[in-house]
Amino acid sequence: MQHILKNKNLEICIDMPLANYQFSRFDWTGKITAVTFKGIPVSTHEKMDGDKENIYGKGFYNEFGIEMPIGFDEINEGEYFSKIGVGALQKEGVKYGFSKAYEIQPANFNLSTESNKLIVECESQIVNGYAYVLRKEIELLESSFVIHYQLKNTGEKTIITNEYTHNFLAINKELMGGDYILKFPFELAPKLFDAILNPEEKVLVDEKQITFKGTPEEQFFYGNLTGNKRIEAHWELINTKSKIGISETGSFQTNKINLWGWKHVISPELFFDINLKPNEEIEWSRTYDIFEID
Repeated sequence: MQHILKNKNLEICIDMPLANYQFSRFDWTGKITAVTFKGIPVSTHEKMDGDKENIYGKGFYNEFGIEMPIGFDEINEGEYFSKIGVGALQKEGVKYGFSKAYEIQPANFNLSTESNKLIVECESQIVNGYAYVLRKEIELLESSFVIHYQLKNTGEKTIITNEYTHNFLAINKELMGGDYILKFPFELAPKLFDAILNPEEKVLVDEKQITFKGTPEEQFFYGNLTGNKRIEAHWELINTKSKIGISETGSFQTNKINLWGWKHVISPELFFDINLKPNEEIEWSRTYDIFEID
């Protein structure tokens, strides 16, 4: 089942929690699978041939705890740990792997709608002392949409993790190349990055923007573009051929931004840190603006 938020400028397609993607990586609440602006797509899939098996990312999927879900190190193999927005996952192996297919006991999900909103609430089981309620609200505005998050710790242990949205972007289905410019509001210093994977050297890092010389046939990745500095959570991607841009602005500062991409997709990722004691709750949001350029 799919829910669509739509006005004269934007159409946002959202899968319900128990529809299509039910893999153990990405958050199941409000799975934004596709966004179009005036009939032109601005999002794509993780894989170039789509997601026929419903195990890969698409659109604007988010994830909690990509490096380490809460409580993973505290349990033995075969026991269950909590993956926020998904449910309880059965531990397999000594090291967590975000792409591994873990056995899942799904959390409980509830939905409500308004004319321009979808609201999804996820209530977890109690897993080794950890429990939470996650509320996600996707709100459609004139030429933008906002993802509001509210996370409450209902367990006995402190929740320490992070959250990001993968942002599988491609404007008008155009491959990565010279028509794209990805801008950041801070100086990019590659010597401070955690990782650089640019095997064909087709990704160009300038002072405040990233461009391309040709279409990369192989995947590229840049880890921690901020160099651990706390900066404004923002990026802007424009396509000079289609004359369309999209930006994301977080309601928070971040000290970690990753960038992943391939020939057909680019994914800037703004990380939000979470440190939540029992009975505490926290709110944050991500605003996406889509616009035309001259």
